[in-house]
Amino acid sequence: MITLRQLSSKPETIPTITSWYLADLGEARGRQELFTKQAPQRLKVLREHALIESAVSSTRIEGVTVDEARVRTIVFGKSHLRDRDEEEVRGYRNALKLMHEQYSKLPVAENTILKLHKLTRGEIWDAGKYKEKDSDIIEKYPDGRERIRFKTVSAVKTPPFMTALIDLWNHGLREQWVHPLILLSAFNLDFLCIHPFRDGNGRVSRLLLLLQLYHLGYEAGRYISIERIIEQNKDRYYETLEQSSQGWHDGKHDPWPYINYLLFTLKVAYREFAERVGQITSPKGAKTELITSAIDSRMGLFRVADIQKQCPGVSVDMIRRVLKTLQVTGKVKCLGRGQSAQWQKTEKWRIG
Repeated sequence: MITLRQLSSKPETIPTITSWYLADLGEARGRQELFTKQAPQRLKVLREHALIESAVSSTRIEGVTVDEARVRTIVFGKSHLRDRDEEEVRGYRNALKLMHEQYSKLPVAENTILKLHKLTRGEIWDAGKYKEKDSDIIEKYPDGRERIRFKTVSAVKTPPFMTALIDLWNHGLREQWVHPLILLSAFNLDFLCIHPFRDGNGRVSRLLLLLQLYHLGYEAGRYISIERIIEQNKDRYYETLEQSSQGWHDGKHDPWPYINYLLFTLKVAYREFAERVGQITSPKGAKTELITSAIDSRMGLFRVADIQKQCPGVSVDMIRRVLKTLQVTGKVKCLGRGQSAQWQKTEKWRIG
């Protein structure tokens, strides 16, 4: 709300890197239709993997973890769920399913936001309700110390702040204050600073991000998990969020670090989309290509466990077989022994 209000004055200058991101994303959106006309089976494989990754990653960012062996059952099955964590993963899946199927009928409105929160929180007593007590964002250190990382909007002010946020979003789109992707990122920042719910704010913010992207015609999130990319860059996510929230209440904050982070995330999603549309040739080879793409996205050393986190539903044995094949061709090398051994891509990786 505070950031959107700042943008209502139509800033005269935009950081150069922001302009580059917008240009790249405009080009990617222009190629989007070409990609989505590829073989339907390829897109089906991508959608399935994205749904799994999104449900697992978005909840895992908030500390919710589930047994990797049960991921597909939780996301696609109808069996009894074992615990609260599994309920939250399936709840996020349900919210994604609603959005993918009915996004055109879901306006950016308070009832939509409350509905998404209720779906992700399940049977918790305050699911679908704004917070009733003030709740600051607390950072806890390993030695037990705590600090207030950000003082959120009070409970009593939350409803009017949310109403103003939505009004400014719609007004900004009509008046075209700035590029809609900047507006979208500013909305996301303001939502997180308001922190309207007792718990589940991060998950709802990512669902709203996808919904707004779909409304604007950016659909890479259907095929590539934006939540997984955010999780992979989680430290940067929290770092830029803290940078851009300092001074927010007084309107003296710098929103561009966080805005650029979200634009970068979307750019990565489109790059992966283009790569995977070209790589996935059949359902039979989909898992191998998913593993290969996960390895390609890693910077520096990685372990089998790192790849498995990016490939929910893929067995450790499958990952090891792919790594073994890549090792024989000289594209990767193993730097140790055992399950915790580190791997590294070689110079041959990019050569082909």
